[in-house]
Amino acid sequence: MSAMRRLARFVDPFIVLLLGTVVLAALLPASGPAAVAADRTATVLIGLLFFLYGARLSPREAMDGLRHWRLHLTIITCTFAVFPLLGLAARGLVPWLLPDNLYDGLLFLCLVPSTVQSSIAFTSMAGGNVPAAIAAGSFSSLLGILVTPLLAAALIGASGGFSADSLLAIVCQLLLPFVAGQLLRRWIGGFVKRHKPTLSLVDRGSILVVVYAAFSEGMTAGVWSEVSWPRLVALLGVQGVLLTIMLTLTGYGARRLGFGRADRLAIVFAGSKKSLASGLPMAGVIFTEHTALAVLPLMMFHQLQLIVCAVLARRWGRSADAPAAAPQDAGAGAGAASTSRSAPA
Repeated sequence: MSAMRRLARFVDPFIVLLLGTVVLAALLPASGPAAVAADRTATVLIGLLFFLYGARLSPREAMDGLRHWRLHLTIITCTFAVFPLLGLAARGLVPWLLPDNLYDGLLFLCLVPSTVQSSIAFTSMAGGNVPAAIAAGSFSSLLGILVTPLLAAALIGASGGFSADSLLAIVCQLLLPFVAGQLLRRWIGGFVKRHKPTLSLVDRGSILVVVYAAFSEGMTAGVWSEVSWPRLVALLGVQGVLLTIMLTLTGYGARRLGFGRADRLAIVFAGSKKSLASGLPMAGVIFTEHTALAVLPLMMFHQLQLIVCAVLARRWGRSADAPAAAPQDAGAGAGAASTSRSAPA
């Protein structure tokens, strides 16, 4: 039982739901009218999801966060510049290690915004600057609505099924609902805040519908015959290297830029992770072909980052009083996480 409890600490329950949805799509894929209904439901729920994002984001909190502009600029640079450059560098792994379709998903993973909830949780656990993590996650999500589709159009383009229709769909399904939520926030913001636990079901429910529709399409189109287990293992290894590099760069870079320990921790956790909640709905809009393979790398990376960062956050939190605390060793810690060792913060 103790082993099961320890396992539960590292396994995101939502990932279990996602995997269950994938299995359901494999056994009972939607086809014909059912597939059309699933796609339309996903479209409506994605619009509602970004409407709620707009209703939740407080402009005042965002403006307050601008006071710490150096920290946010560092995180945004990691999220939308360093990550994409590493994704482009991974092109050299095609085709001998990764097939083109999985590489497109890996590159898309590098383009999505940073996660919010887990960055805040890990920053708090490690004794870092929690308000900075909150603001950084909000900025990243807001910028991602505009930046991620533009980067996808420039770097992935037609190879990932991105087209002018995709750009129009992004405006209609993501940007317009978000703007509407911001405009109506004055009247509905209190309601959204009071019912946050209930409305969070919309977030997760919309993602599950997107995943079911995408993987159903993949099953009916036979795209899974293009991917073998050795390729998936290779993808996981590449993602482990990617996460290790980003943890190292954010930790060491933040120290070189003169940030204090609390700020460094916020930079490490917000600058090294990617948002499943934002990325999956975006993929459902951006990719017109092989959506299932496009979202698979993001789903795998999400669980990997949770496991590694949970280990690091606990260890850095226990060593918070150590005078030599320094998250610049995050990369070494990430590599050691797989062997249950990590450097102190």
